[in-house]
Amino acid sequence: MFIELDLQSETPIYTQLVDQIVEGIASGALRPGDRLPSIRSLAEDLGINLHTVNKAYNLLKQEGLLQVHRKKGVIVQPDGMPGVTEAFEEKLRRQLRSLAAAAAVRGMAEEVFAQESRSVYREMITNRGGEQR
Repeated sequence: MFIELDLQSETPIYTQLVDQIVEGIASGALRPGDRLPSIRSLAEDLGINLHTVNKAYNLLKQEGLLQVHRKKGVIVQPDGMPGVTEAFEEKLRRQLRSLAAAAAVRGMAEEVFAQESRSVYREMITNRGGEQR
């Protein structure tokens, strides 16, 4: 698993880690049942605090994307990814609202914003073989 963190970014490290793991799952680079490095191992490899990795893994576990076992370690959810829920849709709306506001402030046209959104989404779908939920 290749993870690149920007330690100078305003985005918290655990958020960067969560985002990159989710992107890995979405793109198909990480498949159901794949093992991830242990908390300690990933923290050492990335040169970050193990509590940061633990927080990221626990958030992904709460979202149903990972399973964390004492003996088996950390694995990508082997039983399929969680479906779209009202809570997920609300979280998505909040995040999109923030991005849309940033785009509008900079004068980006609505169609350009929509086109960029579609492009990024389709790139993820294409990379994982076109399956949609």
